[in-house]
Amino acid sequence: MEKEFQDLFQIRHNDDRVEVGKVLIAEPFLEGKYFNRSVVYMVEHDSSGSVGFVLNKPLPYTTSELVKELEGVHFPVYIGGPVERNQLYYIHRRNDIPDSEEIAKGIYWGGDFKALTEMLKAEKVLEGEIRFFAGYSGWTDSQLENELKENSWMVGTIPTDTLFTIPNEGLWEQAMSSLGGRYKLWANFPEDPILN
Repeated sequence: MEKEFQDLFQIRHNDDRVEVGKVLIAEPFLEGKYFNRSVVYMVEHDSSGSVGFVLNKPLPYTTSELVKELEGVHFPVYIGGPVERNQLYYIHRRNDIPDSEEIAKGIYWGGDFKALTEMLKAEKVLEGEIRFFAGYSGWTDSQLENELKENSWMVGTIPTDTLFTIPNEGLWEQAMSSLGGRYKLWANFPEDPILN
């Protein structure tokens, strides 16, 4: 095989920097139920560590089934990551939820849960304005940098206007393909090449 074609299949992360509001896109063969072909939206990244939420791993339960305060509110819940899986986290587009933190232009993290509950029950917050996660993905100070050096992740972006409406199906392929070049090829790698 010619060298230029061999290079296409060498897993190498792109040189984009990790920042709040960007996404981590798992390399094609990263294993594990949380991160296999996952797209992780970053909400915190500094010298003390990083926090993000997996966008494309929905749970088979709604908010109503998982949180008694949200009975009657049937919004999807996603696996946010392996840390604190019994806690509910949320990102949203609402600047009127008290104590929420703006992490990117028009994107907020957290906020007063009691106020949010009242807004949800009054149907003042729509499904396309918020995403709920069970747990989160967390890295200590140098852990994520080491994983980037090991080529476990690519760094990309998702338009903020579609962050809450993007379909789960095909999100990894779409995010990987959007990086262009060799990454478009990786987006088409079968999940298990031995079975194909």
